[in-house]
Amino acid sequence: MKQRISRRDTFRLGGAAAAAGMMPARAARATNGREVYTRIGVRPFINLTATYTINGGALTWPEVKRAMEEASHYSVNLDELMDKVGARIAGLLGAESAIVTAGCAAALAHATAAAVAGADPEKMQQLPDLRGLKDQVIMPKQSRNQYDHALRSIGVKLIEIDAPEEFHAALADRTALVAVLGTGEAKGRIRLEQMVEAAHRRGVPVIVDAAAELPVTPNPFLARGADLVAYSGGKYLRGPQCAGLLLGRRDLVKAAWLNSSPHHAFGRSMKVGKEEIMGMLAAVELWKKHDVEREYRMWEGWLKAIGDAVTRVPGVASKPLPPAGASPFPVLEVSWDPRLIGLTAGQIGRALLDGEPRIMSHAEGDAHSFVIRPVAMKPGDARLVAARLSEILRNAPKEQTESVEAAAADLSGEWRVKIEFVRGSTEHTLKLAASGNAVTGQHLGRKAQGSVRGTVRGTQVRLRSSLPLEGTRLAYDFRGSVSQGRMSGEVSLGEYGAGKWSAQRA
Repeated sequence: MKQRISRRDTFRLGGAAAAAGMMPARAARATNGREVYTRIGVRPFINLTATYTINGGALTWPEVKRAMEEASHYSVNLDELMDKVGARIAGLLGAESAIVTAGCAAALAHATAAAVAGADPEKMQQLPDLRGLKDQVIMPKQSRNQYDHALRSIGVKLIEIDAPEEFHAALADRTALVAVLGTGEAKGRIRLEQMVEAAHRRGVPVIVDAAAELPVTPNPFLARGADLVAYSGGKYLRGPQCAGLLLGRRDLVKAAWLNSSPHHAFGRSMKVGKEEIMGMLAAVELWKKHDVEREYRMWEGWLKAIGDAVTRVPGVASKPLPPAGASPFPVLEVSWDPRLIGLTAGQIGRALLDGEPRIMSHAEGDAHSFVIRPVAMKPGDARLVAARLSEILRNAPKEQTESVEAAAADLSGEWRVKIEFVRGSTEHTLKLAASGNAVTGQHLGRKAQGSVRGTVRGTQVRLRSSLPLEGTRLAYDFRGSVSQGRMSGEVSLGEYGAGKWSAQRA
């Protein structure tokens, strides 16, 4: 007798039913096919960049999606839900307490709010006005990174230290928190245990940002005395892309939850819903049973297949690399002789992205090598990548010696630069020295400054700089032309889009 499945059951079973062949083919295609993107003009790609959020991160486990789907059909109280889910996750990961957050950055923000305001409603409503509150966070130099912004969003000032004596001098009544990057701590001159001991004497908690690491048991940071540790949920754990974890001391974790959505506090905008909460629980439960070694061997096989294929092209080499830092996966480096293959990594990267199948990679810039990271790949992707990359390398032109047009102008001197963004504008200064076609110098922004290098060929100008600011580096790639003492063109701002620029001599 044929089993009858109601319309309600079809929606409830979702992707699982499609996988089992229980949904009509058209419905299955709508659920699992590329059409969900291509129908609006977006081309998905094979992802060789692992867990980069901007490229979609790791691929979520199907069991996580099923948990999220099932959770979406019922209403629950989020305080009750987080209490039970947090207790379950804490038990699985060997922590005193846990909450699910809207990504690791949200976990850092909520933890900072908890350290500053605790669970005092008046202080919570005051944020990010820190008058009368502790307003400093100490961070080792080696821990500074782009995600510092999550802590600074509360309004605190980051105090950067680089030695034990600097750390002890920085600890003061205004210190709300000590923050450490898990992968950066070992590179510094002061150990986590030393920071914990000194901070705890003053009642200051310590948090570790372990976004890309694995929440192994026993936890390596909590075991060394840290009060809190934050993880991403959408990287190797392959939970919901918009989820993270905060683990650690019960009072701080509870205060972090009260400072976050759904409560009307500073973190209200960083909402985590019942779907993400249950999806994150499913991911942690799966992770505890996951065979990491088996998966590692599978990834090594994929990378070997790609390496074997591309090295059949004369001038191409490949080299397997061990896991880097916190990354629990192998890496493959592909390199080539530019005399035989006249393409830069950037040119190969554009060819991979523009072709079919579309492939997103780390191939960028003027180098002649790039790495492949397998976490976001699917079975069958390695064969497609091997074929497409081999084709590009095999058909590449040989290195050509081109005559370089003499510079049409000497760019030496000081230039006032106006940059027009998609909204707003600013003025910077370039102090340049030119020798032939080469240009070097200094780029002075509003607050930051860094070196600049580039070329001028005929009237065509290209200048590139990198300005360090608050744990990150801001990249500028000026392209344009020079004529009659003026330069103008377009400037690429990396992840911050592009703008227009013009310059005249000071």
